[in-house]
Amino acid sequence: MVKNAFYAQSGGVTSVINASACGVIQTARAHSDKIGKIYAGQNGIIGALTEDLIDVSVESDADIAALRYTPSGAFGSCRFKLKSLEQNKREYERLIEVFKAHDIGYFFYNGGGDSADTCYKVSQLSEKMGYPVQAIHVPKTVDNDLPITDCCPGFGSVAKYIAVSTREASFDVRSMCLTSTKVFVLEVMGRHAGWIAAAGGLAADADNDIPVVILFPEIVFDEEKFLAAVDAKVKSHGYCSVVVSEGCHYADGKFIAEQGTRDAFGHAQLGGAAPVVANMVKQKFGYKFHWAVADYLQRAARHLASKTDVDQAYALGKAAVEYAAAGDNAVMPTIVRESSTPYKWSVGKANLADVANVEKFMPRDFITEDGFGITPACREYLTGLIQGEDYPPYKDGMPAYVTLKNQLIAKKLERFEV
Repeated sequence: MVKNAFYAQSGGVTSVINASACGVIQTARAHSDKIGKIYAGQNGIIGALTEDLIDVSVESDADIAALRYTPSGAFGSCRFKLKSLEQNKREYERLIEVFKAHDIGYFFYNGGGDSADTCYKVSQLSEKMGYPVQAIHVPKTVDNDLPITDCCPGFGSVAKYIAVSTREASFDVRSMCLTSTKVFVLEVMGRHAGWIAAAGGLAADADNDIPVVILFPEIVFDEEKFLAAVDAKVKSHGYCSVVVSEGCHYADGKFIAEQGTRDAFGHAQLGGAAPVVANMVKQKFGYKFHWAVADYLQRAARHLASKTDVDQAYALGKAAVEYAAAGDNAVMPTIVRESSTPYKWSVGKANLADVANVEKFMPRDFITEDGFGITPACREYLTGLIQGEDYPPYKDGMPAYVTLKNQLIAKKLERFEV
């Protein structure tokens, strides 16, 4: 029986999440025997609750294909986590009401850990509420912290951006360190997992003797040891680059960048780790410094995306639809590492029950004994994920990204306040 499909993007967007959207939509269009209309949520799952459904059928094949090269969330994303059925039955009832009204039998949710949790809840509770929905999670997160999958779409491109940026900034500092800046600090994303920070370690290799100190969330921050490490690098090389994760924290668990506020998911609002550690260096040694926060730049830089990452993002979007068409429910397509040198991968499948609310952290053997660098094993893991370039088309010297029509369908239900 033909049912309509609902696709939504969730959480912080990436440079390749639209490649997954492209994979979902193109594959759904090819399965017209199972999937009818394709709707997208305007601003993620909120679009489902408010019945703001985008009619994807009005978008041309060319514009959908162009999503593969376009960063951010083409349909809008949100930071909104559905609570348990016991805590907020009203939202689940509304979700099912909307799905019923528009004959939606497939739910593709493209996001990170919180999205996996939401997707799993919908898959389990929809049947209990009298309207079965096949819910498939499409993984996405720059943090690379979803379990089971070898890596998460979005991470490889961020890792490439941070590795390249750390190397380029280090070359800059090296050229000026005799009479000017001696320490450069780059703050990167990563609340609990240090995968992005680890990528800064790729700036140095056999051909590039670059002094890099990395501060991971997995390693308790020790100010004295950190300052000694930086000073040693400056004395041996004349300069030092520091890559600090926003999730770097003290022994008591307090983030060095904690602002005392919370985001929509209840997470501590972070920001400012770079100036904090830069000022420590300044106060201790008097070294001239500069700091930068990669912030949105690291996750929006489609011009420097990893081809491996783009290919994986598309492949998992495609696989999600194929799994749904085959009758699967409550699963997530994954990346399976076949080999590291050369890097080879295939698509696998995980049960959402094993994914929801589980975080994958950096293994301790990926971090050097002193806690400030990456090991050969980590380098081998990361290197495969940043391989290849996949430049977007350019026009007049600027990348030619697509903006969709995002035309909403007529509402059938009463207004709902989120």
